[in-house]
Amino acid sequence: QVQLVESGGGLVQPGESLRLSCAASESIFRFYAMGWYRQAPGKQRELVAEIASGGSTNYADSVKGRFTISRDNAKNTVYLEMNSLKPEDTAVYYCNAYAFVLAHRADAWGQGTQVTVSS
Repeated sequence: QVQLVESGGGLVQPGESLRLSCAASESIFRFYAMGWYRQAPGKQRELVAEIASGGSTNYADSVKGRFTISRDNAKNTVYLEMNSLKPEDTAVYYCNAYAFVLAHRADAWGQGTQVTVSS
């Protein structure tokens, strides 16, 4: 079972930036895609951004133009650069990786990192 370890969360003011990192314990080439999800108190977990093994990306409408997902295959690490942060971005951010096993999606999750945007 792959281990995903997130880092980089914290408390920032509106308009500031943060970069989240997700380090995997094994090669990320084996995954169909990796991504970031977030869950705010009282809300469902939602997809923020994902990047496929071939490099294509997908973003939630709420973060387009502000967040950028990238990957460093040599370091087995995925990043989420978050700019122009808003209070509504406050949530626990989870790293995700998934592969298809016999046509079934198999997910791995990190432990989460808190991002708080507040003045």
